[in-house]
Amino acid sequence: MSPRRSYDQYCSAARALDAVGDRWTLLIVRELLGGPRRYTDLHADLPGVSTDVLASRLKDMERDGLTTRRRLPPPGAAYVYELTGRGRELLPVLQALGAWGAAGLGERRPTDAVRAHWFALPLLRGLREAGVGEGLVEVRLDEGAFHVWPGAEDRPVYGDGPAPEEPDARLSLDTGTCEAMSRGVLSLRDAVREGSVAVVGEGLPAKLLREG
Repeated sequence: MSPRRSYDQYCSAARALDAVGDRWTLLIVRELLGGPRRYTDLHADLPGVSTDVLASRLKDMERDGLTTRRRLPPPGAAYVYELTGRGRELLPVLQALGAWGAAGLGERRPTDAVRAHWFALPLLRGLREAGVGEGLVEVRLDEGAFHVWPGAEDRPVYGDGPAPEEPDARLSLDTGTCEAMSRGVLSLRDAVREGSVAVVGEGLPAKLLREG
């Protein structure tokens, strides 16, 4: 394991960047906010990262107390990486970065990779702005489906694929609408109001969105 690099500054921002300022680290956190992931899954959903860099970042994150590694019981018998409590505390950091970066997102470029669950954090922000702070919400996009728990604290905040149980609300929207919300030019509440997002369900999240 390589020695830890440091800015050697007595400043909390500098100390934070000592731990998460390296390239790819916060994007690994983004992936692990969806729950435990195998190395191969992380590599597949982080297009552009080399195997050496990914392995190095995971070791650094484990050393810094952001992640842990454990072996799944049979028949899985594979190692998975997951966030510690301190690692999960980076959720508002990523949300703030996403909100700040929305203005520079622009239109999707032909070279831009995309995964359905990458829209989970912007959608989570939109749900909370609409007053949805609890429940299970399934989201269906052109690229696939994911689900989010707006009130999650000690569990993953989102998951890839359909909801594991009957959700409190199902949202269906096209890529253009989701990209507009990610850029901050359209709120979830307004998208529901104008019919760009279809809401199905009788749970509190569905009712709040329809009544908004």
